[in-house]
Amino acid sequence: MARTTRKSAANAKAASAAAARKLRVLVVMHADLVPPQDRSARAGPTIVPWRTEHDVLSALGELGHEARPVGLRDDLQVLRRALDEFEPHLAFNLLEEFHGVALYGAAVLSYVELSRRAYTGCNPRGLMLAHDKLLTKKILAWHRVRTPRGHFFPFGQPIRAPRAVRYPLLVKSAVEDASLGISQASVVHGEEKLLDRVLYMQESYGTDVLAEEYVDGRELYVGMIGNARVSELPVWEMSFEDWPEDAPRIATERVKWSATYQRRHGIRTGRAENLAPVVRRDITRTCRAVYRALGLSGYARIDLRLDAQGQVWVIEANANPDLARDEDFADSARAAGLSYPELIQRILNLGLAWRPAWKQCGVEAARGGERS
Repeated sequence: MARTTRKSAANAKAASAAAARKLRVLVVMHADLVPPQDRSARAGPTIVPWRTEHDVLSALGELGHEARPVGLRDDLQVLRRALDEFEPHLAFNLLEEFHGVALYGAAVLSYVELSRRAYTGCNPRGLMLAHDKLLTKKILAWHRVRTPRGHFFPFGQPIRAPRAVRYPLLVKSAVEDASLGISQASVVHGEEKLLDRVLYMQESYGTDVLAEEYVDGRELYVGMIGNARVSELPVWEMSFEDWPEDAPRIATERVKWSATYQRRHGIRTGRAENLAPVVRRDITRTCRAVYRALGLSGYARIDLRLDAQGQVWVIEANANPDLARDEDFADSARAAGLSYPELIQRILNLGLAWRPAWKQCGVEAARGGERS
């Protein structure tokens, strides 16, 4: 035990020392999201698609690091050349898909790990598990973590209504994130609407579909930061101030990504208030159980619902959530006393300290980490 403690302390010390010097950081992102030379649109009211990439690159510059973006679409050689030419100390992973497939993002990160390079964010195994919503549910059920019951509809197979259904159900992609395809029509109350919505999702997005029992209640988010040891950011809540009484309070695609829609309906996010101590303890226990069960690392956001009886339900685990400067994860970090550059630096430190299998086996660090 003492030997393990000394080794962990040495790893942490090495990561801290590396973070104190100027680092070469390769920021990996989708080719369509490489920020343009003229980034003035980021300061306007419009939600630009490359805002996260812009904010991370800007923060790395503020911290004094040398950051270089690399945009990927379907050619892994682009990443290989960037790693060989730039020789970064670590890669900052902002990639959410490869070849148009969300699940392939974890495969690209596996290549980075196989190249014996340090990287930020969640490890490939945790990314894969968190992206697969059905597998996540099975794992959480095994660990007795409360999550809504779900029904699975594989893409390309006949769509049949499941038995013993408790309506309403929320229909969504089993692998996509960012509320892709979720609207008010996603909440269905009968078999005909269920089958129609499943067919629509499969035809529109080409993925497996998950229909889970809808939990009416408060929409909560909890940011998590850490590797073996994890800490929680303040509990965050999405509020619907000007919302029809009979409409489900859910984070649809328009709710998340349309600033005009947010203003029109008084949709805001902020620190969750009026949570009983027993509920806060349950939230902490639940989120830590999810982080451990899925083998997450780096940082994540756990999406929850709190029903009228005070029960906490896990909806999703989001590995590598949105890191935009004005998004919920960064806002909750600020509420915990971390400025945006400090948050980015902490994520860098965790990436430098993470020990995948090749480091545990005593393999030398990547060339980028050796070059000063």
